[in-house]
Amino acid sequence: MSELLIRGRVLTFLAEPQGIDDTAAWRYIEDGAVFVRGGKVVEIGEHAEVSRRAGPGVAVADHRPHLVLPGLIDTHLHFPQTQAIASYGAQLLEWLNTYIFVEEQKFAEAAHAAAVADRFMDELISNGTTTAVAYCSVHPESVEAYFSAAEARGMRMVGGKVMMDRNAPDALRDTPQQGYDETKRLIEKWHGRGRAHYAISPRFAITSTPGQMEMSQALVAEHPTCFVQTHLSENRDEIAFATSLYPQAKDYTDIYARYGLLNDRMLLGHCIHLGDREVSVLAETGAVGVFCPTSNLFLGSGLFDRDRFDRLGARWSVATDVGAGTSFSMLETMDEAYKVLHLNGQKLTPFNSFYRLTLGNARALGLEKHIGSLHAGADADIVVLDSSGKSAMEYRMRTATSLAEELFILQTMGDDRCVAEVYVAGKAMKGKGKVGASEKRVLETA
Repeated sequence: MSELLIRGRVLTFLAEPQGIDDTAAWRYIEDGAVFVRGGKVVEIGEHAEVSRRAGPGVAVADHRPHLVLPGLIDTHLHFPQTQAIASYGAQLLEWLNTYIFVEEQKFAEAAHAAAVADRFMDELISNGTTTAVAYCSVHPESVEAYFSAAEARGMRMVGGKVMMDRNAPDALRDTPQQGYDETKRLIEKWHGRGRAHYAISPRFAITSTPGQMEMSQALVAEHPTCFVQTHLSENRDEIAFATSLYPQAKDYTDIYARYGLLNDRMLLGHCIHLGDREVSVLAETGAVGVFCPTSNLFLGSGLFDRDRFDRLGARWSVATDVGAGTSFSMLETMDEAYKVLHLNGQKLTPFNSFYRLTLGNARALGLEKHIGSLHAGADADIVVLDSSGKSAMEYRMRTATSLAEELFILQTMGDDRCVAEVYVAGKAMKGKGKVGASEKRVLETA
């Protein structure tokens, strides 16, 4: 069974920070080590002590002076939109019809789906993301490609075929029965296979008839361990259209509630224009609102109200939402999240940002036993971050005097160039396992 000692400045979260000085919420070890065996974390601690217990024959990946954290987690993006990033000049509904529905038709071809899936997984890894929740296209071929590419890399991934039977091109529509049958077959093949998790995925109320929503309801009831994902209240025109199609519903959220889709494994992309009643329903059901800052800004959709979710006790996570989202980087995503919340008069500390990228998003998925922190028994999904990965960052870091400052620099200026190494189930994926004996940077924890 393979063993590895990963050395560096180790940072992992134990709880959600309640302020920038809440040092009980995280563990930071200046000269730390993570001991990995068989793709799992055995223990973390001071390097000298962990190294002694690991024994003399263990391979060492020395990443000093870099930060060693749990792999980053992305809770909402679209793998068929990998080549549709930066599609100019439209809000949501026009953007879908002009660019996205055209792009997604290509995924009927298995070879195209496989090529994009490989590139998609590699983009995630190059940006330090080791787990993501993605929509595939309506074609089963896209789901096969998605999970096959993830399995080849050993990644823990969540995904599913979108179900759409109206308000989309003929080539992207299924039927309620077809959507049910194909989804069921894909669940039976992939859900729980290795590190794969299936997400039942009615795209959104606009593209699903009541008949398809009923089929989605049946799938959720039959497969309670599957995730569920859809979109909610991203754009005001979308809201008006969706509620016109379901006039009996109290509001957009009630459409999904009426079909029994809201539960603690439901991920609702965007959730921008919600009232207190709707957020309270999410709180009661445990459903997760997914904050997608780069796409919300790119499409001019609006600003997520994090404080309303917190005040009413609703769960939320954060995501890139590629391809309306403009980057695969969760660091760049948190930079925009900070700005969005700032515009709303809301604060996001650097520690809260990195909590959300790791343990917070893992908790949103109910996967915190496996990913999101470096506790004993966790999957050894790990990212190594270089806070001097860009020349401007290196220059700025010369004046940094605390860990909080360093994390904020990473979040504000960082991108894939700051990802020095990524481990998936203990396997180095970027080939930078040995960094060298650089002098360690000593920082305070706040």
